[in-house]
Amino acid sequence: MTEGRKKGPVYRLPLTEARNNLGKVVKRAHLNKEIIVLEKDGIPLAAILNFADLEDYLELKDTKMINQIAEGYTAYKSGNVLDARDLLKDLGKKSSAQKKGNKRSKR
Repeated sequence: MTEGRKKGPVYRLPLTEARNNLGKVVKRAHLNKEIIVLEKDGIPLAAILNFADLEDYLELKDTKMINQIAEGYTAYKSGNVLDARDLLKDLGKKSSAQKKGNKRSKR
């Protein structure tokens, strides 16, 4: 299988070559986190990419996630933030309280 034409982190590959070497193409996308654009007559038709990258892409298109990121950024810009050590202490206290509550409910 030839390398295909590389454009930054994206490789372009003729569709027929990808079809003939599908296992290798998928392995490259999975293991090397490459994005492979499939072309026919030099025209991009589709892409093969690592599933984790697809999940990230879909998550960023989710309006709930976009709103959550915007809210977090607004809070950060206004100084409404916690020091990481304070946050971890607070989470530890909540976790301990939940464990104690679970022990009581089992009785």
